[in-house]
Amino acid sequence: MSLDRVQRPSNAQNGRSTLQPKTFFNDNDSVFSETSSAVSDNDYGFYADMKQAQDEDADLTAAGTLPEELYANTLPWWRAEVRRRLVRAVEWETAVLERFQRRTRTPWLDAYFVQTSMLGTHTFFMCFLPIFFFFGGDSMGRGLCYCLAFGVYSSSFVKDLVCSPRPYAPPVTRLTIGSHHLEYGFPSTHSTNSMSMALFFLAEAYSLLCIEAMSPHSFVVCTALCSFYVASIVGGRLYMGMHGFVDCAVGVMLGTAMWALQWAAMPVVERWVMTGHWSVPLIVTAICLLMVNQHPQPVDDCPCFEDAIAFVSVVLGILLGLFSATHLAPLDATTFTTRMPGAPFAPAQPGAMLTFYAVALLKLVCGILAIFAWRLAAKPTLQAVLPPLFRWLARASPVDLPNRRHYKPATEYVGAPVHEGNLRAVPSVIDLDMTLGEGDGEEWQGVASGRRDLGDGRKGAVKRRGMGPTSAGGVREKTIAYEDGRMEEAEVVKHYDADVLTKVFVYAGIGFIATIIAPAAFEVLGWGVRI
Repeated sequence: MSLDRVQRPSNAQNGRSTLQPKTFFNDNDSVFSETSSAVSDNDYGFYADMKQAQDEDADLTAAGTLPEELYANTLPWWRAEVRRRLVRAVEWETAVLERFQRRTRTPWLDAYFVQTSMLGTHTFFMCFLPIFFFFGGDSMGRGLCYCLAFGVYSSSFVKDLVCSPRPYAPPVTRLTIGSHHLEYGFPSTHSTNSMSMALFFLAEAYSLLCIEAMSPHSFVVCTALCSFYVASIVGGRLYMGMHGFVDCAVGVMLGTAMWALQWAAMPVVERWVMTGHWSVPLIVTAICLLMVNQHPQPVDDCPCFEDAIAFVSVVLGILLGLFSATHLAPLDATTFTTRMPGAPFAPAQPGAMLTFYAVALLKLVCGILAIFAWRLAAKPTLQAVLPPLFRWLARASPVDLPNRRHYKPATEYVGAPVHEGNLRAVPSVIDLDMTLGEGDGEEWQGVASGRRDLGDGRKGAVKRRGMGPTSAGGVREKTIAYEDGRMEEAEVVKHYDADVLTKVFVYAGIGFIATIIAPAAFEVLGWGVRI
């Protein structure tokens, strides 16, 4: 099978250079580059949805690929200098990764690395983490949440700080699930999360080894599995063209640091939360809001900030829940005595095993549905309440309210934020489009589009990611005009200021429900959280 390439004409009226060829995939096409070897027809079913993914992303500009003068004039000098050094590294890494892909890509490896990359996504974490709290592992669940939250926030912080692009496509061919390719590249959040999570589980295994609750052989197996997990995630980011070597190396180091921070600091923080007075919730909430407010503002409309809000707010909900459980005995999981019906490992009693796993499945379904129900109820309510509140504060306050770039303040729109067709039952951090896509043309905004000729040397326009309702995926086009290194945005609404606090409340509620409300409900219903 071969790739069908269509040369798209240049658009001189918009000041755009001749675009790179766009690649269209038939249902049976290979994801190989043109230099790849022939493969059988049975290898192509995995990529049936690629053309749809490409069409949906056709008007999106990869973060970090706008003309260089925009970053130089928008960022402080030290951020711009760090970015320039990283861009030079990306340019070198792009050529290396292109040769690496040409020599190593196979359909099996494509499928393997794309699927394993899901183990480093928020979708996986949001479905995986509640299991600990639903089945009595609340201490381990909290520690893992802290690790991942620190990793997501710190990597998102650095991404928006330096605005470094991903390896350019073309010449690199990008394999991705969802919208990760719209984020900046440095550092790799996948690498950060995989490393911190692996170290967390290794530390737990080592503590069991020290008290002889785990055999040395089992510890070796656990070490091998964690190492293989990290190698699959980090190696996959390189193989898929999503990150360069510097991105992954710094991501691994950042993940190590975040695990160390969690290991050293969070037990102290938890003791303070559990023994503190009623000022604790106020202090914790203020710190969370400060972290949201102080997150760097990038040049591009990058989704990193939204992920950072989500995880920081989940930790806020967990800490508020921990404080509530300490002062309200019915919510304290350490006082729960009910054990789950049945037995998890009783081959001689199939009925008991069936009962146990049926109750376990029921708990998972009910717990996840409770989270979704909270989101569906809280989001429209907050979006109706917050804008009028912001407008009143703007009139009554002697100082200007903080507002983030790319977010429209409530004083500039009437009524509640409107996201037509964008109210989904799944929380935003799980709202990742799970369609597989491969990109090596203009629609992925690589070198050619990121450094495009401006026609008259001064003006041009690029389409950017937004959050408005006009496109198929709930994404509205944003047009940015730039002249002499300055950037002006067209008056098109993408994000609203109310969206920020809405996410904080919604995700704090998710953390509270998953760690406190759901386990307490299971105890009352007789389903138990102890095995």
